Amino acid sequence: MVKGAAIKFVSYQESVRNILNILRIEHEIRKHDKIVLKPFLRDADSPFTKVEFVEEVLKFIMEKKNPVAEVFIAEGSDGEDTLYLFEEKGYNKLAEKYSIGLIDLNNTELEDVYDQKFKKFENIKYPSILKNSFVISLPVLSKDNELEMIGSLSNMIGAFPSSEYRGFFSRKKSGIRKNHIRYSIHDIVKAKLPDFTLIDASEQGYVLAGLPLDMDKQAAKILGSEWKMVQHLRLIEDTFSEPKKYSI
Repeated sequence: MVKGAAIKFVSYQESVRNILNILRIEHEIRKHDKIVLKPFLRDADSPFTKVEFVEEVLKFIMEKKNPVAEVFIAEGSDGEDTLYLFEEKGYNKLAEKYSIGLIDLNNTELEDVYDQKFKKFENIKYPSILKNSFVISLPVLSKDNELEMIGSLSNMIGAFPSSEYRGFFSRKKSGIRKNHIRYSIHDIVKAKLPDFTLIDASEQGYVLAGLPLDMDKQAAKILGSEWKMVQHLRLIEDTFSEPKKYSI
């Protein structure tokens, strides 16, 4: 079975729908009662997931989901007010247009997750909404000084709530930086893998969609890197090969 696909970028409207139709993801979407779209909105200065990209994904989800399913957009910014970023980047208007909820992962219900394969954390305070939903990671592909690359797995760093991991004198999530950030990415992904990803690589001429680890490997190539040189991807690959949760 294929694990994903990459297609040439034409427009968000055309390319997003085309790749989702190719992968026939609607069969998986209909199984779930909660679906969370997780964009990348780290702070005011970093690359961010454009609302136009998210809207095309959202339109598809709203058309294909089961009638009782709830859909949310969720993010936990780092050193910024997430609700301000939602407003600034156009997400409030998007949520109003489609009557869906916006969730600030920095201030939401949490549960303790324990895993012996965590690299640096004894346990992680993890957002319940993500734990109990079909999570679609929606990053904008980019190189990054701290994360090495912004991809579907490093995007999940926003799942660390600042209510638990910020510093005493800063709004930044200093608790995830006590060790190299690659370990935090590994451990938050070990708490729960995103279930699916669409990667906005339109700046590089592509849209990618499929199983997150496999798509991040392809995304690294698009950025001109060997994926084994991306430290968090190598750690995650060493811990587990991505389980096939469903057929696409």
